[in-house]
Amino acid sequence: MSAVREVAMTAEPIDWMNPPSQGWTYEQVREIDLPFDWDLVDGAVVVRGMTRWWHDQVRDQLLIALSGARTAPHVVNVERCVLLDDYNTAKPDVVVADKSGLDFFELECIPPASVVLAVEVVSPGSQVADRFRKPGQYADKGIPYYWRVERSLDDLPIVHEFHRDEEKGVYLPVAQHEGMLRTTVPYPVEIDLAAVVEL
Repeated sequence: MSAVREVAMTAEPIDWMNPPSQGWTYEQVREIDLPFDWDLVDGAVVVRGMTRWWHDQVRDQLLIALSGARTAPHVVNVERCVLLDDYNTAKPDVVVADKSGLDFFELECIPPASVVLAVEVVSPGSQVADRFRKPGQYADKGIPYYWRVERSLDDLPIVHEFHRDEEKGVYLPVAQHEGMLRTTVPYPVEIDLAAVVEL
């Protein structure tokens, strides 16, 4: 038996649940064949859970509305990896980016400096991340606009719009949209929120 084969047979499988002492980096985790979608949080692999129909319907309709209204040089995508740093990634439900200088034929993760709007649709399993951790990380990386979308008691989406305060480096609430969303940033868009869920 060759030495190469011996090494291959005795190599221990990578245990993604037990990161190295300094934590996993994005480059390390992307080489592991994981059977699920994931985020990287402070060097630990976090499994992205299943979402409900309501979540996906709202996400997809916001994508369509933002794509239809977009102006150059913006692009819109869903669940696109944003490399916050070597040990942290996020996949906003919808992301609007400035495509200037980006190679979309090779791009895997969007650099946070190119992101102008991150949108998170809150699910039962993502409440803490969407309300606290992710907006904190996005603001820290200078992403200027953030929308948090909540489900109301009548099943309509409520969009909480935040703008980053340059001095404080945190998001400040500027509007709560119910029924109709109208905003001018990152570009003018008008969205009938009732039509988003087709009630």
